[in-house]
Amino acid sequence: MELDNFVKNFADQFEETDLQLVHAGTKFRDLEEWSSLAAMSIIAMVDEAYKIKLTGDDIRKSNTIEDIFNVIISRK
Repeated sequence: MELDNFVKNFADQFEETDLQLVHAGTKFRDLEEWSSLAAMSIIAMVDEAYKIKLTGDDIRKSNTIEDIFNVIISRK
């Protein structure tokens, strides 16, 4: 799994966010569209695309998109 692909999959969960604002270092909580529903979408996307169980606690402990990617990599 590559970071760039994960960032694209992450960005695909948002309908109104400018894709140029979404990169590995993005603090996802700063995105206007970020919400608990968005968090659930990310968890579902990770489960479906990567077969990894991400938890709400994993999201809470992460600050950037790359932080979430690193959690996923650590579980492969």
